[in-house]
Amino acid sequence: MNLNKNLISLIKRKKMKLAIAESCTGGMLSNTITSVSGSSKVFTMGLVTYSNQAKTSVLKVPQKIIKKFGAVSNECCLAMVNNLSKISKSKVCISITGIAGPRGGSRQKPVGLVYIGIRVGKKVIVNKCNFKNKGRVYIQRQTVKKSLNLLLKLVK
Repeated sequence: MNLNKNLISLIKRKKMKLAIAESCTGGMLSNTITSVSGSSKVFTMGLVTYSNQAKTSVLKVPQKIIKKFGAVSNECCLAMVNNLSKISKSKVCISITGIAGPRGGSRQKPVGLVYIGIRVGKKVIVNKCNFKNKGRVYIQRQTVKKSLNLLLKLVK
């Protein structure tokens, strides 16, 4: 995957810093970034806020957001990326929350539903993805790939 190398060199050229808060990918995106030699020049932190408690205590996502919309929601993902930006002081931030399965899905929120939040400076987007339920690792890998692609587009 050269996406990670391209992203690191682009962020380096732009003299920016990158921070990640991920849930359903369990550190896979951070691992993909740190597998690139020289990533320490741009990567400030990678948080795996897997539980709701971690999202509220570490990322300061308001409990009322999780109660009203759920941890896998546009609102939670947005709070995650915005608060990560404050905590990390990084210009480029990404948050991921979703359902990797094989269990845990519902009709409203099926396995494979993932939200990817990206903040570059003041610009913020949340991307809703529905990956096919081809297994947990497939969903995690697709999420990482999609995240890298979105980041590349927004940082350029």
